Amino acid sequence: MASSSSSLISLSFLLVLVLLRLPFSASSDPDRSLIYHGGPLLTGNISLSILWYGRFGRTHKRVMRHFIKSLNINSNRNLEPPVSSWWEMVESYQEAAATDEAEKVPKIVVRVGGEANDKSYSIGKVVTNDFIPGFVKEATNIEKGTVVVIFTARDVTVQGLCMGKCADHGVTGGESNQVYIIVGNPEAECPGACAWPFHRADYGPQGVTLQPPSGKVGADSMLVSFAQALAAAVTNPYNNGFYDGPEAERVEASTACPGIFGSGALPGYTGKVRVDPKNGGAFNAHGVKGNKFLLPALWNPKTSSCWTTM
Repeated sequence: MASSSSSLISLSFLLVLVLLRLPFSASSDPDRSLIYHGGPLLTGNISLSILWYGRFGRTHKRVMRHFIKSLNINSNRNLEPPVSSWWEMVESYQEAAATDEAEKVPKIVVRVGGEANDKSYSIGKVVTNDFIPGFVKEATNIEKGTVVVIFTARDVTVQGLCMGKCADHGVTGGESNQVYIIVGNPEAECPGACAWPFHRADYGPQGVTLQPPSGKVGADSMLVSFAQALAAAVTNPYNNGFYDGPEAERVEASTACPGIFGSGALPGYTGKVRVDPKNGGAFNAHGVKGNKFLLPALWNPKTSSCWTTM
């Protein structure tokens, strides 16, 4: 009898702890607010110049290309929510930065301007920040409005990634001041840090591990990281746009709501998502050609809270 009472008390205590955490994880930090620092955002037509560094399978490239095509297209209005609705939240930052309330917010049209492949690992399998300007030169079709996107293969180590962030963005400096994004494949080096919810997390509550919508853990975890980096690069391209906190701990539009993919999210639980009956893959957005994606939550500048497609 005493054992049963102790178990009941322990269970009640755990429930109280969970309930206490609900407001903070299911919605957002009440003290958080992304501040606009007055700098330019990326607007209008954005051309992505992609460099595939290392060896990639077809699925990885297909997932990234179809996601990019899906940003500005709602190919089947009967399938909700579309990827384009996620991108519209990114576009809304233009309105938040506008000085004229009556100013019409234009669409941000993203396309792939060119692709290059470096299957020979020309600079080796350890990439430091010093190599990024060289990567930018190696990318193709650099023109006004171009963002260079560097995808690195699973056997490449990238300085700064797998240590609190799974992708990064910045500018090269100098005369070109070229905006770039770099995304690593965490499948081999840090799946527990950068492949969740498709892989068991290294720390925190251990929730259900979800199946990736493409069937490839590396491809879909890279897609989550790429989506985060792209949203951050558009809303804070030169480190004087929308962000909060000091440089070492900077929080941006796509990193203000970590681990949230749907409404009702809790630590270790993604929130509401759907499951593809064909392959069991978890998703929260429909794309072109029947593709499905799991996209991260974004910070809504109008409501100052986390927003998801579902």
